Amino acid sequence: LALRSIMRDLGKRMETVTHGIAHEDWELVEETARLIAEHPKPPLLEKTRILGFVGTDLGKFKAHDEDTHQAARALEEAAVRRDGQRAIAAFANLQNSCLACHQAFRKPFVEHFYGQR
Repeated sequence: LALRSIMRDLGKRMETVTHGIAHEDWELVEETARLIAEHPKPPLLEKTRILGFVGTDLGKFKAHDEDTHQAARALEEAAVRRDGQRAIAAFANLQNSCLACHQAFRKPFVEHFYGQR
C-alpha cells in the first residue's frame, strides 16, 4: 500500500521537525510542518480499501487525521512567528495526535493489509 510509504515519509518529516526546533531553524520547521499538514493521500482505490476496512470507526479515523492536520498547521504558524515555546507545544500536540491514531489503528492495519503481527 502507498499508505506505508506515506507514513514513512511522515516519520522522517517528524524527525526533521525535531532537528529544526533544536536548531531554531524556523524556515525548516515551517516548510516541514506544511508538508506534514498537506501529506499525500493514498490513491483512490487504496483509500476505498482502507475506508472499507475502517468501517464503523470511520469517524474516529477521520477525526485522528483532522487532529493531525490541525496540529501541523499550528506548528507551521508557530514557526512563522519564530515562537519556540509555541512550536514545542504544537509539536507535542502533533506527536500526540499521531500516537493516538497509531494506537487505535496501526496494529489492525498491519495485520489486515500486510499479514504481520
